[in-house]
Amino acid sequence: MTEQTMTAVRVHAFGGPEVLVAEEVPRPEPGPGDVLVRVRAAGLNPPDWYARTGFANIPEELRPALRLPFTPGSDISGVVAALGPGVTEWEVGDEVFGLVRFPPVDGDGGRGYAEYTTSPASHLARKPAALDHVEAAGIPMAGLTAYQFLFDHVRLEPGRTVLVNGAAGGVGHFLIQLATNTRDARVIAVASGRHERFLRDLGAAEFVDYTVTPPEDVVRDVDHLFDTVGGPEGHRLVPVVAPGGTISPVFLGEYHRERAAARGITFPSGQVRSDGGQLAELARLADAGLLRVGLDSVHPLADAAKAHERAEQGHIQGKIVLQVA
Repeated sequence: MTEQTMTAVRVHAFGGPEVLVAEEVPRPEPGPGDVLVRVRAAGLNPPDWYARTGFANIPEELRPALRLPFTPGSDISGVVAALGPGVTEWEVGDEVFGLVRFPPVDGDGGRGYAEYTTSPASHLARKPAALDHVEAAGIPMAGLTAYQFLFDHVRLEPGRTVLVNGAAGGVGHFLIQLATNTRDARVIAVASGRHERFLRDLGAAEFVDYTVTPPEDVVRDVDHLFDTVGGPEGHRLVPVVAPGGTISPVFLGEYHRERAAARGITFPSGQVRSDGGQLAELARLADAGLLRVGLDSVHPLADAAKAHERAEQGHIQGKIVLQVA
């Protein structure tokens, strides 16, 4: 029997976007509890370019193990093509989307930059009917990050005041919508001025253009700060938080935590994880018109390097997605 092949984007050596190469490889087979998905679109996320560089942004002793060559990508949307042994919740032909195998175990991640990939059945949810595959592929990691921060870690109560720093990116634009549309929160969005209309349309009650006005100069007494930027200057935002409030860093940052603790400020956070049940709730919100996916740009699978180049330019509005022909 002739082995079936597919196109996948692989990394054979760590480096810049140019190391992403589209090539023909064997099509995977679903194992027990897995499904084979015909990928229609794959979303880009920061861990994709961190992995591409060999996690050069992380101290060497803390870097996850990666086996070369590998195919990046954890966010997919597509169609179930085959079922592994023991799978009963899906049928061939079902349209699904998911955050696949994240966080990776022993370097085994989602392998989403490909025409086909396998996924644990429990990591998938039915694709929102209101969205096409490109839009759906923009949800999983960023949407689950926002969802888990709001409802698992912070446990957002109705009517609170929330500040989202870096609000125009993938996680940020979902935080605004989820906080506003599910908890009637008053959201203050911080981003550069060109994103103001986009963020107000998503539900932001107030907008601060950080290129003109430092948010710490004009904002006070927020209940919850979600910081998708982090970095060594993160502590500048601590004064905006009310005593007893929370700061949730999506990326590592320096917040002078001892000083913050003296004001009763805590730091609830956690690593995003695959969860088909929570994705199903995000799909429900999308079908109800309560969750939109901002698309920064869409690239063919073969142009994954160009998509990574766009990501490295920064100032992204929404999500970058690869479309699989």
